[in-house]
Amino acid sequence: MATENPTSVILVDDHELIRQGLRRAFDRSGEFTVLAEAGSIAEAKKEITQFKPDVVIVDIRLPDGSGLDLVKELRKDNAEVGIVVLSMYSDDQYLFSALDNGASAFVSKDAPAEDVMAAARHASAMPSSFSAPNLAEAMQRRLSPTGPQLSPREREVLNLLADGLGVAEISKQLYISQSTTKTHVGKLYEKLGAANRAQALMTALRLGLITSEGRG
Repeated sequence: MATENPTSVILVDDHELIRQGLRRAFDRSGEFTVLAEAGSIAEAKKEITQFKPDVVIVDIRLPDGSGLDLVKELRKDNAEVGIVVLSMYSDDQYLFSALDNGASAFVSKDAPAEDVMAAARHASAMPSSFSAPNLAEAMQRRLSPTGPQLSPREREVLNLLADGLGVAEISKQLYISQSTTKTHVGKLYEKLGAANRAQALMTALRLGLITSEGRG
């Protein structure tokens, strides 16, 4: 059921399929109206200037620069606009970069569309208050860092690697693409200073990230 005054949204992402999926989800909800889409920072600035939306959904990686620079500029110009940052990676560094640049919310790209809409509701109602899944845990890791800082998704992937699952099996269990799984595995190897699965699991075991029985 459509609301009398739907929240207006502009989608900024260079992947058309992602924009289309989000547009359908927002349109179906009846709470939002998507005013425009943009695939770059330059396009986004034009659309935002023309339409003045309540909420802007911004991908971090855009072809002509970082979406975080756009977030910073938008927040500097307008304290009332809601800004939701989308990221392919859920690492703490991206979450805190979104927070530090003035975003209202942070959502991983592999989260359900419902999570993006929930973030948009929050951003519209409280643009200056930051929201993100696992924010409390991320703050704890920032204040008391111990070893490599793994995102919640990376911890899930690590546990499944420890259980002996391969990329295809992990992708199926977590409902994410194999390319996304490979990206998470690559980030894990990088953070653990490992060249392969065996080294990664040995380092994770030594750091207490997993137990000898598998899951941590």
